[in-house]
Amino acid sequence: MEILLHVVDVFLHLDKYLNVIIENYGTWTYLILFLIVFCETGLVITPFLPGDSLLFASGAFAGSGSLNVFILLPLFILASILGDTLNYSIGRKVGPKIFNEKNIRIFKKEYLDKTEVFYEKHGAKAIIFARFMPIIRTFAPFVAGIGKMNYVRFMIYNVVGGALWGILFTLSGYFFGQIEIVEKNFSLVILVIILISVMPGVVEYLRGRRR
Repeated sequence: MEILLHVVDVFLHLDKYLNVIIENYGTWTYLILFLIVFCETGLVITPFLPGDSLLFASGAFAGSGSLNVFILLPLFILASILGDTLNYSIGRKVGPKIFNEKNIRIFKKEYLDKTEVFYEKHGAKAIIFARFMPIIRTFAPFVAGIGKMNYVRFMIYNVVGGALWGILFTLSGYFFGQIEIVEKNFSLVILVIILISVMPGVVEYLRGRRR
């Protein structure tokens, strides 16, 4: 419970934590930000890391002059693309072995077959839109790899989705993070961003339950 509360605290007070990192690590902050985004998108076991909110907060600090937005933009885009590529590769290599393991009943061959059909039909929407949904963003490329989505096709949508995501949230923070009402209610703004980000996933889940 203590760890969960700490994670929530980091999410809601990214401005304070990021400020401390910048003060203590200077230029190394860029590497830290790169690794966080890379792990959040590239490792199935770290979907809890900040994504949308981190990009917005970083953009806000760039707007104040603490960070360089021209370094942040390519850095975040590259981290997200490489992260998804790694996640896809892991899913493609490990996924079939998991589904072929008879002792793991939760994984069935029919799930893999359905995944392959889904990504052949909805690959573009799944990869691009998933960028804007926390947790789903982390699992989408992994499942795409399991479903053996065409690699070239995956990479095209991976690059497009990564660029849109990195540019939209970073520049939103850069241009709007310095507005007085946003500065005074930064934690509330971050909370709103998180809620808006998870809403599409919640709606899709409820629609699925209804069907």
